[in-house]
Amino acid sequence: MQSAARTVEILLAIAQSERGLTTKEIGEQVNIGRQAVYHLLHTLTTTGMVTRVDDNRFVLGLRVGTLAQGFERQLAPSEHLAPLVRALSRQTEETAYAAGWRFGEITVLAVARGTNPVQAAETPQGHTGNAHARASGKLLLAFASRATRQAYLDTHPLAELTSTTITDPAELNRELDAVRAQGYAVDNEEFAPGLCCLAVPFDAGHSPFVLALSAPKDRFLQHFNRNLSIMQHLAEHRTYPALDT
Repeated sequence: MQSAARTVEILLAIAQSERGLTTKEIGEQVNIGRQAVYHLLHTLTTTGMVTRVDDNRFVLGLRVGTLAQGFERQLAPSEHLAPLVRALSRQTEETAYAAGWRFGEITVLAVARGTNPVQAAETPQGHTGNAHARASGKLLLAFASRATRQAYLDTHPLAELTSTTITDPAELNRELDAVRAQGYAVDNEEFAPGLCCLAVPFDAGHSPFVLALSAPKDRFLQHFNRNLSIMQHLAEHRTYPALDT
C-alpha cells in the first residue's frame, strides 16, 4: 500500500510540474529517499507511465494518455464532483458548485442548492461564459497557463454585468495574479447584484476543476472564514464514497 501511494504521489508531482522533475526534485517533493525514488521510477518507466528526457528529467509517459481517455469515456467529471458539491451545500447551507475546463470553456459541472430560507439565484449546470465575473471562472483563469488565459480572454469579451464587474484587461490580469497568489477567488457582486461567490482549487490549482459556493452578500461576509475553511478542507481531503453517507 505504501509503495502504491508513493507511486501515485510521484505521478502527481511530475504531472504538476512545468517541464518534468529530476530524481532529486522528486525525492524532495514526495519526501522519500533516493533509493526508493529510483525503485519506483524504474517501475514507472518500464510500464510507460513516465519517460526520462534528455536533461535527466522525468515527464509523463504516453500510457498516461490511456488514463485520461478512460476518465473521459467512463465517467463524466460532474459525477465525480457531485458528492463534493452536495457535501459543501450540507455543511454551509449555501448553494454549491463545481466548475471546470470543458472543451475550452469554463463550465458549471455540478450544482447543489442550499437549505437557507433565503437563497440567491443559482447558476444552472452547463452554464458557460462570463468567467471574468465569476469566482470559479477567475480561479480557473488564474491557475491556467498564460497562453490558455489569453486565448480565453481574446475570445470572450469582458461584459459589464454589474457596477463592480472588472472590464479592463490589465486590471483583470492583476486580479488573476492576486487570486493565484492567495489561493482562492471571490466574486464581489461582479456577476449579479447582491450575490457573492467564493471558489477554491483542487490540487493547489493544478486540477482543471474548482469548488465554489454563492450566497447573499451579508451572509457571505458573515460566514466567509468558516466557509473558506470548510471548502479548503473538502478540496484537500476529498474522499468521494464517504461524502454521500
